Amino acid sequence: MSPEEFTQEFGPEFDAPTTPYGHAAQPVKPGLTQRGKTAIAVAAVAIAGTGFFWYQSHSVQVAKDAKETAALQIQLQQLELEKMKEMNKANTEQKKQQATQDAARQKFVDACVDADKSLIGKQMGVSYSSVVADCRDKFQGDVDGADMAVAGSAADTHSGSGGGINSTGLLAIVAGGGVIVVLAANRTKKSHAA
Repeated sequence: MSPEEFTQEFGPEFDAPTTPYGHAAQPVKPGLTQRGKTAIAVAAVAIAGTGFFWYQSHSVQVAKDAKETAALQIQLQQLELEKMKEMNKANTEQKKQQATQDAARQKFVDACVDADKSLIGKQMGVSYSSVVADCRDKFQGDVDGADMAVAGSAADTHSGSGGGINSTGLLAIVAGGGVIVVLAANRTKKSHAA
């Protein structure tokens, strides 16, 4: 087959394509157009800017949360400190009251021993240690109205020989009354404070 025959037979297949208007069609280049490249660049900048602003706001929020947490911890520590102070204050007050009660009880025991000293050697089996033990047993609990009744009855029984209440018994009763007034005032003050 000659070249002319080949061109006639297969030529139309290798010719450049033409449009319906007879012009040769431009070949399409692969890839993005300039407009597509610009759109992608704008989108990338927008995403990067949004991410940057989100990161900044997130960092500010994290710092704010850390400050609030630290402030809350300081407040909790202050509350714990106030609680400890109140507990120490209540403990000190309780110790003072216990010391006052112990001192009052000791006064009653001393008054009872002074009142019963006259029985030592006069009655069978009565010694100084037994008188002290009996008086401590009488005033073992808190000094209150019941102990005052015991103190009054003890003073009355021991004053029978003298024809009246001796000065020690009278002193014990007056001291007991004073202690009752002090204790009642403290309890009333506590109930009003609560």
